[in-house]
Amino acid sequence: MALPIVSVPMKKTKKPSLVLTLSVAGLLIGLGSAAYWLLSQGQLFSRDLPVGATIIPQDALFTVSLTTDPKQWQQLRQYGTKETQAELDKNLVKLRDRFLTNNGYDFQKDIQPWVGNEVTLAILAPQASQPAPKPVSTNAAAVSSQQSMVMVLPIKNPEKAKSLLAQPKTLKQSQWIDRTYHGFTIKQTDAQTGETLSATVLDGQFLIITDNPKATERAIDAYKNKTSLANTAGFTANFPKIANYQPFAQFYINVPTAARIAAAAPNRQLPAQVLAQLQNNQGLAGTINLEPEGIRLKGVSWLNPNSQRVLAVENKAGRMQSRVPAETLMMLSGGNLQRLWDDYERTSRGNPQSPIIPEQLRGGVKSLTTLDLDRDLLRWMKGEFSLSVIPNTPKDVATADFRAGLLFMVQASDRNLAEASIKQLDEVMKNQYQFQIKPATVAGKPVTNWVAPYGTLTATHGWLDGDIAFLIVGAPIADKIVPRPSMTLASTIPFKQTVPTEPNPTNGQFFLDVEQTAKNFPLPTLFPNQQTWLAATRSIGVTTAVSDNRSTRYDIFFALKKADRS
Repeated sequence: MALPIVSVPMKKTKKPSLVLTLSVAGLLIGLGSAAYWLLSQGQLFSRDLPVGATIIPQDALFTVSLTTDPKQWQQLRQYGTKETQAELDKNLVKLRDRFLTNNGYDFQKDIQPWVGNEVTLAILAPQASQPAPKPVSTNAAAVSSQQSMVMVLPIKNPEKAKSLLAQPKTLKQSQWIDRTYHGFTIKQTDAQTGETLSATVLDGQFLIITDNPKATERAIDAYKNKTSLANTAGFTANFPKIANYQPFAQFYINVPTAARIAAAAPNRQLPAQVLAQLQNNQGLAGTINLEPEGIRLKGVSWLNPNSQRVLAVENKAGRMQSRVPAETLMMLSGGNLQRLWDDYERTSRGNPQSPIIPEQLRGGVKSLTTLDLDRDLLRWMKGEFSLSVIPNTPKDVATADFRAGLLFMVQASDRNLAEASIKQLDEVMKNQYQFQIKPATVAGKPVTNWVAPYGTLTATHGWLDGDIAFLIVGAPIADKIVPRPSMTLASTIPFKQTVPTEPNPTNGQFFLDVEQTAKNFPLPTLFPNQQTWLAATRSIGVTTAVSDNRSTRYDIFFALKKADRS
């Protein structure tokens, strides 16, 4: 901020001018306010970071901060079904029992009165064995090869916390012993078998609880040596992008560390080239907020600052949802199909676990169509694209077998190239598969139908607005997009309430009407207890954008049913 320059007349007077006096006073007040703010905040970015960001070691695999606000936990229990609530309760009880109940503590009675607004849990990567400091219990003499857990609890009421820590609960099968590390007193159990708990207080502000004494030392080292998450490359620059007021949860995934551990797993070895690609990525973080109709997740991922890879800032999507009808069950859109494929190929090359193996897809396209995927197809697909599932409205018996049509649309960057490729594709379908290639019209617009040898319409392709090529496979739904529907997916309440409006501009969106899709179509199993969780979900919406050449933003909303608590 530029300071005002005050011109003082050259007069012999003992009293300073009123303007100068007020200017100096304003400057002092401003500097004092800024100094107070800096001192009270501790760090410029601390308010936007999860609690414990200055304590959790940089090599943490995963961290999650959870609110301690009972009202938010009560709100969480309003979502879903009785089955999802049972799953949630089961997992929360496991976590509570591990650290509290099994050691004689009750959260509401012993922790809630003094703890801050959120607590953080972190999973630390295994560390090589080192000589343990003395005196320690036999159980702590060597570092476990297993991952360790660290819990950070901010202290809001020091007096109440002090009384609890001064007289810890009596343990059934072990006792508490004291030791010192770098000036910090550590209390830990001396159990010869089972889990060893360790706890310390950092500068009267944070209570640290771990399941491994060495993990406590690692947290102290990270705090003292500034080798914590807050000092991780890109962490403080990217986390504020997704910061929200009083979130329910915040999380962080250390991508390169997780990749190294996955690569070392005996039964899941990742190819070296895949590991090299993952090292380009540094972190994935998210903030979760509870809203009246569901759960919102704001996410960000960023590249390693040493990576040679950069992202293209090209956010040109957001129009395809206005070209499909209101009854569309699923829509996935993106800004540049060719670039999306290039990025996917680069990150999945050589990975047998990839959902689509690039080499196999290229070979399949070549053998089935004689077309080269890159030269004949993707070369002209540099505009916005979408893939949608649209339910069928059968007009006759011949089309009743198709319950939905799969619609692919792409904005052609070169229509001449596109028409040449499509004509070649027509010839292949005619000569190699004996399909009939029949010109037709829909609402006065020319289209081309592929009719199978047994007489069933199998596919339709054509053009919209001059440069949007479309291909429909399955149900004959061309009349639902030609002409452009008056009631579009973008105008529906489910889409508006589910698909986030930010970030804007966007390079891609996703919408899934879970209720209607699950009723009419079998969905592939992607995760455990999938049916239970889907039954609690109405719809899912996603909006993405490239923030800069190093980071990408994601906003996801899960529209959920309300649990029947009666």
